[in-house]
Amino acid sequence: MKIRTLGSTGTIVSSVTLGTMTFGAESDEPMSHAMLDAFAAAGGTLIDAADVYSAGLSEQIIGRWLAANPATAERMVIATKGRFPMGTDANDLGTSRRHLRRALDNSRRRLGLDHIDLYQVHAWDPITPLDETLRFLDDAIRSGAVSYWGVSNFTGWQLTKAVHRAAALGMPAPVTLQPQYNLLAREIEFEIVPAALDAGVGLLPWGPLGGGWLTGKYSRDEIPTGATRLGEDPGRGMEAVDRRGADERTWRVLDALHLVAGEHEVPPARVALAWLQSRPGMTSVILGARTVDQLVDNLAAGDLELTAEQLASLDAASAPVVPDYPYGELGVDQRSRSI
Repeated sequence: MKIRTLGSTGTIVSSVTLGTMTFGAESDEPMSHAMLDAFAAAGGTLIDAADVYSAGLSEQIIGRWLAANPATAERMVIATKGRFPMGTDANDLGTSRRHLRRALDNSRRRLGLDHIDLYQVHAWDPITPLDETLRFLDDAIRSGAVSYWGVSNFTGWQLTKAVHRAAALGMPAPVTLQPQYNLLAREIEFEIVPAALDAGVGLLPWGPLGGGWLTGKYSRDEIPTGATRLGEDPGRGMEAVDRRGADERTWRVLDALHLVAGEHEVPPARVALAWLQSRPGMTSVILGARTVDQLVDNLAAGDLELTAEQLASLDAASAPVVPDYPYGELGVDQRSRSI
């Protein structure tokens, strides 16, 4: 598996991250441990969690695996997140010093660790003053509880504000950003990717397969059914059939994806992941899976090299509609996209 630096830091991580949102929910503990085994065997090193995944059970499952595999655990880079509520108390959410202190302590306890490699603010908090959040993160780094901090689901202006305010406070800047990013969701290229490139913040995209749309399982004439995320829940969030299936652009992307996959004789999902790994600013792509077979098949994307022509065809098919203003030639950082 390819390796890259964690943003602009000197820490090395695998180009694929194991996402653990399914742990304790769609995947029971034995299956979750089997996926962790397979990920480690493939050379994976970055594991991403969050306190709210299965209400803390995901972190507990990871913690028990780390404890049972101490030699392997030594080379793992552990990331988790805090921000969303874990209880009903009015202070049990957000990015206040009070809540993040408790969230971090509880995550460390569940993971069985005294130190988190990457602690991430799971989303922007419009109530808590940014300085309060930043000073807590600085204290957590200075105390040795955290090595680096990052953000998730931030907009471009939110990321830029956090970066510059951290500099003004004389503290470390965020090193990573977790956005939704895939061939069907490229809107972050308008503002968020340029902001991350400008700040030297690495991207850790989630949802790389569009909730299943980029696996090649679905066709124009057949609504997903059965043991797939869309089959079991057709109204599922951004991947909903009535949103993606009605979009002609979706089918252009899938046609281009199938064409390139056929040229390499690999599953379409592998091509979608390889395309994403080639994007500017990419640190590591977060893969979520429900079974070992799903995970192993997708991990092979790290070995797939797409030609310039194939990348260009996927870029063209997936190009989002770009407003002339303010995203014309003068408004877009050309390093961030090729549309």
